[in-house]
Amino acid sequence: MSERWSPRVTVAVVVERGGDFLMVEERIEGKLVLNQPAGHVEPGESLIEAAHREVLEETRWRVKLIGLLGVHRWTREGSDSAWLRFVFSAQALDEVPGPLDPPVLAARWVSRAELRGLEARYRSPLVKAALDAYDAGVAAPLRVLQDLVGEPR
Repeated sequence: MSERWSPRVTVAVVVERGGDFLMVEERIEGKLVLNQPAGHVEPGESLIEAAHREVLEETRWRVKLIGLLGVHRWTREGSDSAWLRFVFSAQALDEVPGPLDPPVLAARWVSRAELRGLEARYRSPLVKAALDAYDAGVAAPLRVLQDLVGEPR
C-alpha cells in the first residue's frame, strides 16, 4: 500500500491598509524572515477561525476577512514536506495589547514597493504567491468555504 499525501494545512492573511501590508518578522532556522500572519489550522478549528486566530496571535490585530485569494500548494525542494495554504484578504480593524506568538519577533506595516525589495527574506515562495494573488484582485467570497465537521462518510 502506498503512503498517502498528507500536507500541512495552513492559513495566511494578506492585510492591506493604505498601501501598506501587515507582515511578521520571524527567526526560522537561524534566519530572520518575512511572512504574512500565517499558521497551522488546529484540530476542530474552521479555516476562518484559524485565520482570525493567527492574525491576532502573530500581530495583535483584529481583522475582518474579506475573501479567499487562493489555495496554494508548495513542497519544499529536497523534502517530502508539503503545505496546502488557504490565503485570505482582510481589513484591519484594531490593535489589541499583548505579546506576539513566538517565533514572531515583530509585526509591522510594509509598503508593496519595499516588499518587492525584500523578496530574498520571504519565508517561502508562498509569501510572494499570496501578495501576487492580492495584486491580481481576484477573490472568492468566504461562503465558498464549507465546514462539514461531523458529517457522516
